[in-house]
Amino acid sequence: MAATPRRFLRPFLYTSAAAITGGSALYYVYRPRTIPGSEPASVPPPRYTEDGRFSPPRFPLVKTRDEQISDLRRSSRSNSAADTADTKGVLGALTETRNEGAVGGQVKQEDDDEPYDLLVIGGGATGSGIALDAATRGLKVALVEREDFASGTSSKSTKLVHGGVRYLEKAVWELDYNQYKLVKEALRERKYFLDTAPHLSNWLPIMIPVQKWWQAPYFWAGTKFYDFLAGSEGIESSYFLTKSKALDAFPMLKKENLFGALVYYDGAHNDSRMNVSIAMTAALYGATVVNHIEVTSLEKDANGKLIGAKVKDRIQEKDGQKPQEFSIKAKGIINATGPFTDAIRKMDEPNVPEIVAPSSGVHVILPGYYSPLKMGLIDPKTSDGRVIFFLPWQGNTIAGTTDAPTAISQNPIAGEEEINWILSEIQAYLAPDLNVRRGDVLAAWSGIRPLVKDPHSKNTESLVRNHLITVSDSGLLTCAGGKWTTYRQMGEEAVDEAIKRYNLKTSPLLQVPRVSGSEMIDDAAPLDGSCQTHQVRLVGAHGFSNTLFINLIQHFGLESIVAKHLTESYGDRAWTVAALSAPTEQRYPVRGLKISALYPFIDGEIRYAVRHEYAQTAVDVLARRTRLAFLNAQAALEALPTVIDLMTEELGWSKKRQEKEWHETVQFLASMGLAKSKLSVTRKDVESGKAGEYDEHERKLYSRHDRPADMMESDSKIASGEKPMISKDSPVNK
Repeated sequence: MAATPRRFLRPFLYTSAAAITGGSALYYVYRPRTIPGSEPASVPPPRYTEDGRFSPPRFPLVKTRDEQISDLRRSSRSNSAADTADTKGVLGALTETRNEGAVGGQVKQEDDDEPYDLLVIGGGATGSGIALDAATRGLKVALVEREDFASGTSSKSTKLVHGGVRYLEKAVWELDYNQYKLVKEALRERKYFLDTAPHLSNWLPIMIPVQKWWQAPYFWAGTKFYDFLAGSEGIESSYFLTKSKALDAFPMLKKENLFGALVYYDGAHNDSRMNVSIAMTAALYGATVVNHIEVTSLEKDANGKLIGAKVKDRIQEKDGQKPQEFSIKAKGIINATGPFTDAIRKMDEPNVPEIVAPSSGVHVILPGYYSPLKMGLIDPKTSDGRVIFFLPWQGNTIAGTTDAPTAISQNPIAGEEEINWILSEIQAYLAPDLNVRRGDVLAAWSGIRPLVKDPHSKNTESLVRNHLITVSDSGLLTCAGGKWTTYRQMGEEAVDEAIKRYNLKTSPLLQVPRVSGSEMIDDAAPLDGSCQTHQVRLVGAHGFSNTLFINLIQHFGLESIVAKHLTESYGDRAWTVAALSAPTEQRYPVRGLKISALYPFIDGEIRYAVRHEYAQTAVDVLARRTRLAFLNAQAALEALPTVIDLMTEELGWSKKRQEKEWHETVQFLASMGLAKSKLSVTRKDVESGKAGEYDEHERKLYSRHDRPADMMESDSKIASGEKPMISKDSPVNK
């Protein structure tokens, strides 16, 4: 009798266990998740009061660039009463005036004439991330950048925020724990990335085409393992698409040999705007952040330890003045200059072996019709075994990247061989009736990835998998390598090492500006002296939501595409940008004069870039504040007169400076894929429309369309077979 209950109990337990396991798996896959940007804004948009008044948001202001330079100079002065009085009388009054209209005001820097705790050299993602981390720990920090924020590698990425499916594949097949650790770290950082800047980043589904049936389980297992590693940091689970569903989601795909597709999720972002936002957030939290300041030498004390650096303002040179070098004193110096890491290391030790192995990555920009608006594609194995991405970005399509050793230069030019290789790989995946032409390339650029070798490794040729932090005998801390996704982690580790090496003391921030522009959020709450950058929201994030653009349309009368662009580029600061935009003198749109008819960039962005983001050159605006140079080199050339005129109004440029800006910007656009024949065009050529003309050879390379026929046959008034140059009465036409 006892066997009978067992006979029924065992199947019941098995069935229950299977149900619980299956239910848990289903819940894990379909559990409710919060998508960054989908929630209501932390700070709701302003509304009209009952008496009909509208009170727009009021945001704290960063110090002006001149004020920041004055702060740099003060670090090397003696703490004299005369200097203090002079500073308070001139710049102090100006700062107080600027802060009257701000909510909160600037972070108070104690002992302004004291040396900085840290001087960060390099204003890319890594350097800006270090500055933000140090400032939010209560350290006195300065950052200087020779060119502009994100002027190098940080603006020339693939625009992905990802853990790296290819690194995961290597980790599994090569049993490489370092690769596994890199993927795990990047997936965690990916979530922080999207949480702290939801206006500049978003989740993007990426398709892996499956051409053989046996590839389906292989790719499915890989993407599911990727989901599993992401854990709670993931947003959506990967899934399989049949052939018909894959073609419906990505109509441009080639049908032949297509079995189906796997779709997984990663992040995408606007890299240079992200970089600028990190730097400006650091400035709001008290960091002294200045672009176009070049380090000319490092300074040491009698014991050979670093105590500061000599610098010069390159903008003075552009204005025709002789720049005066001055010193910045600091307890510790951090080298975060990416591909130029070894140049700074050799300022410290001339004979030090180089650690950077520069690699060139070429990307091309194609028209938006090459990819769906919300779906990317990855080719996991190209003809030579590399990986290539094909992604929607800013209304266009980005494709890349190559990976080849290169020499280091400020603005490398993408070679025709690399461009044609990318186009041929793309063609292999797209439908045969889509002709991928060289003339469809709107822009092309080469970014230098600073792969690094560990100087302490016995095998000096082996490259570090992620990033490297090392300190020289004199105290120069170098942070190099890594990737965009892990910039925050790199900043945290670099500041941790700096605190230990330089005996620095962190402290809670008790007086910080209301970065959100509202009393509703206490931005100082988590800042207890420890690293909190995983929850420090960047400028523009607090008031952002996916519906914010509607409020802008209703209040300012902006064009819909412009309003959406502004909110996705500036977050809640889009209110300020829109307010700085000129009236159109039309019924609709009411505000916002486009600088290019093809793209949603408007005049208010140039004014905002100069007043609030330290833009000092036309390239700063065209390449890093707006992204026009990266999206369409020819359109950037045609917008250049407008940009120079607006910046002249803001900065008071002389005729000579305007001419210099024209020449330097056109030369820069050559590195963005501008045709060689355009490098000598004048402003008059552009304004007269001659800049859009090509000779027959360049038309094949750069023109987006074929030379049109004179007239379609269906529209012709001449009978078929007649020769229009011969009289109808001629025997030929009878």
